[in-house]
Amino acid sequence: MKKTISTLPLLALLSIVSCVTINIYFPAAAAEKAADKIIKDIQEGAETETPTDAPQSSLLLYRTKVTLLEIMSLGVSTAHAAADLNVDSPEIRAIRASMKQRFPKLKESLDKGWIGYANNGLVAVVNPIAIPPQLRAKVMRLVQNENKDRIALYQAIARANGHPEWADEIQATFAKRWIANARPGWMIQASDGRWRRK
Repeated sequence: MKKTISTLPLLALLSIVSCVTINIYFPAAAAEKAADKIIKDIQEGAETETPTDAPQSSLLLYRTKVTLLEIMSLGVSTAHAAADLNVDSPEIRAIRASMKQRFPKLKESLDKGWIGYANNGLVAVVNPIAIPPQLRAKVMRLVQNENKDRIALYQAIARANGHPEWADEIQATFAKRWIANARPGWMIQASDGRWRRK
């Protein structure tokens, strides 16, 4: 007599596994760490380490941690994919180099209180009247060029990670970290829009 193996349990297990959905979430902690590293590199002129095993492509490596027990006990499970934030691409390196080169001039205006770190991840002129008239246009161009690079940086990081929709979250994360890394005496903008010295 031949023994027949029932495929019903196998089909049931496959149908449960197929109900698993993967939610890709914005890696806030990784974004803060990356922002601090980039900001310190720009402000201090220090060389940043690039791990030899860092991903060079624009694809993320996602790790899904779902156990068979979770799937079986819940019937339908949501797996959260953890992401490592990639901040290394030719575009990102070029933008960082541009910002790093500009920073000594930016620092002069920050030290004088003419410009400050805004609460939106950009720089802004705090008091244009305080800027000598002969330098006003130059400082305005400096702010404009810096903001152009900052916006490009946030978008480039989002694209490098395959999630252009993350650009706003990356900008919001950088906004907090620019202010946190501002030097004493620099102007920073509070969430209510008011300017104060750090």
